[in-house]
Amino acid sequence: MKNFTESIVNFLKEEDGPTAVEYAVMLALIVVVCLASVGTIGTNANAKFEAVGTAIGN
Repeated sequence: MKNFTESIVNFLKEEDGPTAVEYAVMLALIVVVCLASVGTIGTNANAKFEAVGTAIGN
């Protein structure tokens, strides 16, 4: 158990990997890209549905 505790403490003290701030920035960028792509897909789908609706109505 002592070795496990020491390994956890050593892991938390290491500064080699990305920090929480870097993870937050990456997450924010991923969210922005997802929102932009969903908005674009929604706009294109709406235009296609309107075109099909117009074609059926005529």
